[in-house]
Amino acid sequence: MQFHHHGYVSGDPRVLPAAGTGLNRPDDLPDVTDVLIVGSGPAGMLLAAQLSMFPSITTRLVERRPGRLEIGQADGIQARSVETFQAFGFAERIVAEAYWLTAMNFWAPDPRDPARIVRGQRTKDDAHGISEFKHLIVNQARVLDYFAEYAAHGPARVRPDYGWEFVGLEVGEGEYPVAVTLRGTAGSQDGVERVVHAKYVVGCDGARSRVREAIGRKHVGAQALHAWGVMDVLAETDFPDIRTKCAIQSSSDGSILLIPREGGHLFRMYVDLGEVPEDDNGAVRKTSFEQIVAKANRIMSPYTLEVRDVAWHSVYEVGHRVTDKFDDVPAELTGQRDPRVFICGDACHTHSAKAGQGMNVSMQDGFNLGWKLAQVLEGRSPASLLSTYSGERQVIAQNLIDFDREWSSMMARKPEEFESPDALAKFYVDTAEFPAGFMTQYEPSLLVGTGEHQELATGFPIGKRFRSAHAMRIADANPVHLGHHHRADGRWRLYAFADALPAGEPSALAEWAQWLATSPESPVARFTPAGADIDSVFDVKVVYQQPLDGVELDRVPRIFLPKVGPFAVTDYEKVYGIDPDAGDIFEERGIDRGGCVVVVRPDQYVAHVLPLTATEELARFFAGNMLAQDRAPAPAAV
Repeated sequence: MQFHHHGYVSGDPRVLPAAGTGLNRPDDLPDVTDVLIVGSGPAGMLLAAQLSMFPSITTRLVERRPGRLEIGQADGIQARSVETFQAFGFAERIVAEAYWLTAMNFWAPDPRDPARIVRGQRTKDDAHGISEFKHLIVNQARVLDYFAEYAAHGPARVRPDYGWEFVGLEVGEGEYPVAVTLRGTAGSQDGVERVVHAKYVVGCDGARSRVREAIGRKHVGAQALHAWGVMDVLAETDFPDIRTKCAIQSSSDGSILLIPREGGHLFRMYVDLGEVPEDDNGAVRKTSFEQIVAKANRIMSPYTLEVRDVAWHSVYEVGHRVTDKFDDVPAELTGQRDPRVFICGDACHTHSAKAGQGMNVSMQDGFNLGWKLAQVLEGRSPASLLSTYSGERQVIAQNLIDFDREWSSMMARKPEEFESPDALAKFYVDTAEFPAGFMTQYEPSLLVGTGEHQELATGFPIGKRFRSAHAMRIADANPVHLGHHHRADGRWRLYAFADALPAGEPSALAEWAQWLATSPESPVARFTPAGADIDSVFDVKVVYQQPLDGVELDRVPRIFLPKVGPFAVTDYEKVYGIDPDAGDIFEERGIDRGGCVVVVRPDQYVAHVLPLTATEELARFFAGNMLAQDRAPAPAAV
């Protein structure tokens, strides 16, 4: 965490000074706003948190509930989401209160007595070591609390406006073309209707999204005709693996997915209620809690379950649906008209809960859209950039539906329908990278380069998330995870991996650094606003091939030691070397010893890999998605 560069901070450094729209922010909804977010679920709250870092933008979030969510239905936090939490500054705190899911056990009928279940396979949750972060279980309400805190502490001081529900919208002309009708649902505003005009509207209002309906989008898909009872309970049981995630299959009564919850006592069970007739008309949803518990006891035989307290329970039917497009522009007009209304999260995609994907994928929807809205509203990118949101995220949503359909169908199978007793466990291990959130790979576009230089950094696949690795920070001899310094501040990251020569010697890196700092064609010169810190748009870091004692800071190019803040003090946290004790990042990530540049988007996805000599190609890449600013930053900033 970095602070003090704007002067001494005696309080909580996570509470940033209010600025711009965050100064004297009105409690009541304004008549106009730049961004109106509808719904305070995971996608909406992440989006609000991201936009709170931009005090030039007015952001409001409306929620029909009268206050914060108290009991969330989602609870699985995949490792990719924890990486995202790190960018928002609360990964360590939420990890401390969460349940760490490190293993999954598989129970099946005893071959000698099929009426009884026995433990078969034990598997690691992350057998491939795909992230330094754990798979967590924590109440969705707590996730929303952390995002709300971040949003309230950002310079724009974004807070939810509770007690307002979305009624409808119309897209017209003018600076604030989207007219949104809202209706009060609580307190003195109950029943009151009003209209708010916005530049952009984002519907994060769930599977029954009214925003989706208002822009004429359709959920495409169908029910799987299979129902599950789900319950969060405190219970006494003689089942030995009650504190380990388990898939439990019985011979004739269906299956259970058991997920321990945070706190050491609570656990969740998804209890198989069987196939549902096409003419059921929702009758299965009337299944009582007592019937769910009775079914669980039959599946777990010879073990028993005695429920002492119920935090929450429900019955749901599995459905797999993806919205036909994630914005308000007809498919045939994409590229000709810029979107004004977007949908995120469950408004775009619905599926079963058993793969633990809903909240996780929804948050990545919000992360993908938030920085793009900021770049457009701040005049740093053309509005056409916003079309990439639907283009990128709809493909990911369809991949999610395809995976969840397969996983759900496997969980619903009878043991005798599998080719081998370990088939379910093998599928879980073999496909672990997908549910963990690491199979997302965006296709080449104006925001993602092509792969002709991928061999220079094979461990950073273009279009996939930047996978962190250990490095040594030179200034203070601290071993760090390089990716953990990527904050959700809307900045691009340029990681310059040096060629073999040490700092201060004539080299490809030195020439690249000189070009970046002085050339009028450099993205730093073209796209950094006048008067802003030199690293306000591009956070430029260098990693040398030498260890700590092989890098002298006074010989490092100045672009990697920028002057920041009103006092123009040096930022020393951009210069790194290898950490021999933890591993050589060049070897671990397949980085060419001739050096390269890895470009990372504000949402942590690798946008390009280029040779240090490919300055013209780097300039063209950013010229394709950003707008030149009035003038370059003052030379004194370097």
